[in-house]
Amino acid sequence: MPLGLRRDRQRVPPSPIRQKETRSARCGRAGGSNLTGRRKIGGAEALAVDSDAALERFLAAPAHAAETRRAYRSDLRHFVVWLAGRGTRLDDVDVRVLTEYAAELGRARPRKLEPATIARKLAAVRAFLRFTLGPARVPDASLAPRRPRRLPDTPKREAVDATIDALDGDGPLALRNRALVELVYSAGLRSQEAVDLDLGDVDFEQELVHVRGKGGKERVVPLGEEAAHQLGLYLRESRPKLALSAENALFLSARGRRLDTSTLRRLLPHPHRLRHAFATHLLEGGADLRTIQELLGHSSLSTTQMYSHVDAKRLRKVYDRAHPRS
Repeated sequence: MPLGLRRDRQRVPPSPIRQKETRSARCGRAGGSNLTGRRKIGGAEALAVDSDAALERFLAAPAHAAETRRAYRSDLRHFVVWLAGRGTRLDDVDVRVLTEYAAELGRARPRKLEPATIARKLAAVRAFLRFTLGPARVPDASLAPRRPRRLPDTPKREAVDATIDALDGDGPLALRNRALVELVYSAGLRSQEAVDLDLGDVDFEQELVHVRGKGGKERVVPLGEEAAHQLGLYLRESRPKLALSAENALFLSARGRRLDTSTLRRLLPHPHRLRHAFATHLLEGGADLRTIQELLGHSSLSTTQMYSHVDAKRLRKVYDRAHPRS
């Protein structure tokens, strides 16, 4: 080989692009990057998404409530493990992969999953993919099985009155329990919304309650007369005896701490039925669905419309009484 050619090769400097890629790879390993490996997209190189890192980043999003975060972790961990078992990258997920995962969820197992459970898991996966890959990468097709319409189990007014009256008592905890359940029914609160209330959230002068709902959304609901009476009784005669420190929570435990939802579930096995009763009784009293939607904090009117089916019997009675050819 000519000497000049060998000398020319020695003079060739290392590629600056190669040096940059090497430095980037070292930085990615040192910093725990959520990108791993390389793949071709349209002839160009791109870094593949690390499923575990992407999942943790999604779960850390501040928009998720604690209960939502726990449910997402359980549902999405199964999806990530399923992808790894079949050797599929997260950024390779498309409608075909999602269809196969939906079929996997629907297969017989020791305990077959209900359509509502499958729909919940797929909704979690879609939210995860939108966050990680972008909305354009998530197919619009609905992959969940059709769910039979399940009307809410709504207690009658007499049953609600009996439930609340059964909590009557004079002790600090009895007064607290009566005020808590009365407020849940009066304002149509979710269990978590009720225990998350602070002292400043109740405006007795304006007869309003400021509620922090799902996803950090806030709403204002009226404070009913009976609920205001029971809350005032609790705040005057019960809460000072329970408060052991400067706790800002409206409802306190026997140890002076903020209540959790388990206390409400011990009082009422299914506290959400009171929320159903709130909506149904409003509809029976003539309230329109839009108003009920705002009071319940529903994002979509379609969610509120299920209560119109509950009220179908009352509408039939009105029709039979009013129409000349009924």
